[in-house]
Amino acid sequence: MKLKSASVIDDFFVTDQQESLAKFREAIASTQEVLIDCFATQSQPYSGRSPQELTATIAEISVCPDDGVALSQVLAEVGERIINHSVVVTHPTCIAHLHCPPLLPALAAEVLISGTNQSLDSWDQSPAATVLEQQVVNWLCASFGYDANADGIFTSGGTQSNFMGLLLARDAYAHRQLNWSVQQQGLPPEAKRFRILCSQAAHFTISQAASLLGLGQQAVVTVETDGDYRLCPAALEQKLKQLQQQDLLPIALVATVGTTDFGSIDPLPELAACAEKYGLWLHVDAAFGGALVMSDRHRNKLDGIALADSITVDFHKLFYQPISCGAFLVKQRQHFDLIKLHADYLNPETNETASIPDLVTKSVQTTKRFDALKLFVSLRTLGRKQFAQIIDTTIELAKETASLINAEPALELANYPTINAVVFRYLPSQTPAHLDSTTWANQVNSHIRMSLLQQGIAVVAQTKIGQLTYLKFTLLNPRTAIADIQEVLKAIKTIGENYSLQTAEAQRRVQDSLRLISQI
Repeated sequence: MKLKSASVIDDFFVTDQQESLAKFREAIASTQEVLIDCFATQSQPYSGRSPQELTATIAEISVCPDDGVALSQVLAEVGERIINHSVVVTHPTCIAHLHCPPLLPALAAEVLISGTNQSLDSWDQSPAATVLEQQVVNWLCASFGYDANADGIFTSGGTQSNFMGLLLARDAYAHRQLNWSVQQQGLPPEAKRFRILCSQAAHFTISQAASLLGLGQQAVVTVETDGDYRLCPAALEQKLKQLQQQDLLPIALVATVGTTDFGSIDPLPELAACAEKYGLWLHVDAAFGGALVMSDRHRNKLDGIALADSITVDFHKLFYQPISCGAFLVKQRQHFDLIKLHADYLNPETNETASIPDLVTKSVQTTKRFDALKLFVSLRTLGRKQFAQIIDTTIELAKETASLINAEPALELANYPTINAVVFRYLPSQTPAHLDSTTWANQVNSHIRMSLLQQGIAVVAQTKIGQLTYLKFTLLNPRTAIADIQEVLKAIKTIGENYSLQTAEAQRRVQDSLRLISQI
């Protein structure tokens, strides 16, 4: 079935026709109003709707009607039923996860990225975009202390970047030590003995990557951390000796710059020395903390990162980019040859002879967004000094928050923040007779978190240390002030106290009822 006329086509695509351009301007303007009315100007970080309520509300909308609905109506529905009930990442008390408010320059760039729809798998699909991504990658490599032999690729984020780091570590070990091409021959017989070391606080994607790479989660060996949740070099050395005694083959060491819960930074120089001693590929997961490279005050926390064989860095965290946006950097560009492939229809080998760049040879993706543009626009607009100021502000806020918590008898601080994460818990004053103190404290803290969300007071996270449940503030938002934190802490104490009183009253009623029954 053909469309009736060219004018109909112009209703749905951006073309050089005036009618099309008018429709595009109208669509963007309407979208702006939805974002402003239903998101940016919300007084709460979340509406409080339950999963069941949202399911029922959204189910009332037909996904694909036989006849189309006017865009204005669709946008109104989306605003009312979806955007209204989204987590407002720009709100000062949306402080749960590594989930940042996006910069305005990046949002502007997103329009260009989506509208031009460049696919960075071959140069003829994305000529200028390919060149710009490479330029931004070169800047990133230099910023992290790599020399001209380094290279990289933009990724969807830390998960993909960590996967690539361990992919190259596996294949480089097989090539170097076993004269084996995993790309051509599959996993070598020795693969079942491969081991990857990381701290107990490392991101779960290390185990996930090992599983996807055919090594199994059993290939990941976790190493004890110190009191600041950093990988302990002495424990690492001991673990490596044990692996040798067991005739196992350690191939990679993963260091973390900014653990998810605590923002801890592993001791990079010591780990680099250990990796060199044992012939390990050193991958640094700096998805969280890599942004410290922008800060004169905190850049020293990254000392030793240039010794890594590869680096993960995310931009949809402390670089304040819209999801998704990350990068994978490698110290020696020739390691990308381990995964290089050519397709006649896409990136024939003759392209290399003609010096035509094709980014697909460095990526595990084929179709790939032009995410480098939004980082480029943001960097150009803000400059390094303003980026640093934003990052430094949030780190200072985390320190002030930790001090407030530490001074409050009803709260227990779990860590002094290295970057932006503050972990703590509420301490109930009394424990019901039918519960042990740990179970009760965990129950109260979980209740506090859900009550804050349901009442639209704050979005905070929850984690565990051992058997204990903790609350977590992840203070990425530079708009969050210490006054906002004080209000949230006040609400936490109030909710905790009220819940304890209500539970005690309920328990008293049960006991009274049992007493009456026993008297009958």
